[in-house]
Amino acid sequence: MKKIAIALSVLLLTSCAAPTTETAGALVSCTTLQTQKVAKPIELGCLDGSEGVSVNALRGPVIVNVWGSWCAPCKEEMPILRSFYAKAKGKLQLVGVDVEEASLKDGQEFVLKNGITWPNLFDSDGSSRAYFGMGVPVTWFIATDGSVAYKHIGVLKNEIELLSLTSKYLGVRL
Repeated sequence: MKKIAIALSVLLLTSCAAPTTETAGALVSCTTLQTQKVAKPIELGCLDGSEGVSVNALRGPVIVNVWGSWCAPCKEEMPILRSFYAKAKGKLQLVGVDVEEASLKDGQEFVLKNGITWPNLFDSDGSSRAYFGMGVPVTWFIATDGSVAYKHIGVLKNEIELLSLTSKYLGVRL
C-alpha cells in the first residue's frame, strides 16, 4: 500500500511541475530593413540566407541587439526582447546581429529555439567589430538620421528598462 501511495505522490508531483516554455522563432528576411547610403558600408549577410544590409546604414528608429548563441546573458534577455517586440512591431525596427559564431547553423538554431521573430544579420567574418566593438550583449539605439543615439552595454534587466531607453533616446513611446 505504501508503494502505491508513494508512486501516486511522485506522479502527482511531477505532473504539477511547471511546463517548459520554449517559444518558436522564425528566420526573418532582412529585405524590409530601412537603410541609407553610407561612405564605407559594413555589409552583413542575413541569418535567413536572404540578402543582408550594411549594418552601419540602418536608419531608425531602430534598436540593434548584438548577440551570440554561445552567450548565456544574450539568451537571458531574449524574453525581454520578445515581449518588447510584440508591443513595438510597426512603430520601430528591431534587428539582431549574430556575432562570433562557429557556424551559420548555430545562429539559426538559436533564433528558432529562443522565439526570435525579427530580422537578424550574420557577421561571418567579424567585420562589424569596427562598428560595434567587442563583447555581447550590447544594444544600440539608432535615430531616424542613422546616428547612434545610445549604446547599452550588457544585459537588459527588464522590459521597463528597454521601454524607458526607447522613449528617452528614440522618442518612441509604447
